Amino acid sequence: MRKQLYRTMIELTNGRMSSVFFIKFANSNFSRKVIPSFAKKFQIDLTETREPVESFQSLHDFFIRELQAGIHQIDDSANSVISPVDAMIEEVGEIYETAPIIVKGQEYQIAEMLGSEALAAKYLGGTYIVCYLSPKDYHRIHAPVSGTVTHTDVLGRKSYPVNKAGMKYGNRPLSKNYRQITEIKHDQTYVTMVKVGAMVVNTIVRTHEANELAKGDEVAYFSFGSTVVLLFEKDHFKLDDRIKSPYPIRMGERIGVI
Repeated sequence: MRKQLYRTMIELTNGRMSSVFFIKFANSNFSRKVIPSFAKKFQIDLTETREPVESFQSLHDFFIRELQAGIHQIDDSANSVISPVDAMIEEVGEIYETAPIIVKGQEYQIAEMLGSEALAAKYLGGTYIVCYLSPKDYHRIHAPVSGTVTHTDVLGRKSYPVNKAGMKYGNRPLSKNYRQITEIKHDQTYVTMVKVGAMVVNTIVRTHEANELAKGDEVAYFSFGSTVVLLFEKDHFKLDDRIKSPYPIRMGERIGVI
């Protein structure tokens, strides 16, 4: 009953008109007036921003802010995997041979999430990591490993919440929401990054068009969203022992090794 009520309320408020209104407001010059209260509410450290807070022309510009050089330290160990985002690692687990992963009690089929049975087959028995970005976080996305981009795709049309309530009561948002897929070949193994949009704004802007990536390169940014899911092949990734979900992480910090 609770799940059905939640989904009904989300459908009633997640229409085209509400999205258009929110996007126009967030990109308007008027929205810059709410930046101080937004930063205070979410306890954003304004000393980290590359530009002074007064320079942002809209709430959207502030949301996709860049940070000062040196804030993020990229682990440069040869086989390390870094977090691609500032986030909370919400879930870590095994991708079962039957293809599902379990996140907040919901079952997700990897093939549905990736839009491809062949792509999903690579990751059976492997590891998944779910990284949730809250409104306070830096929302630019970086390469978790160096390598060659071997596959990209854009899936889904609408997006639903990916917060705790959304993950628990929503209709499988990680595999239904608007999302961008990036597969990277690192040496002899593959890593896939699923960038998942959040409710109202579906925009994920790609900022790196080249096929070759160096670890830590910026690849995209979220416009008001959301979540990144990392997928690793079986026997090709070892998670660092210190990471137990939930675990706060910063972009560039080592999460494991290939």
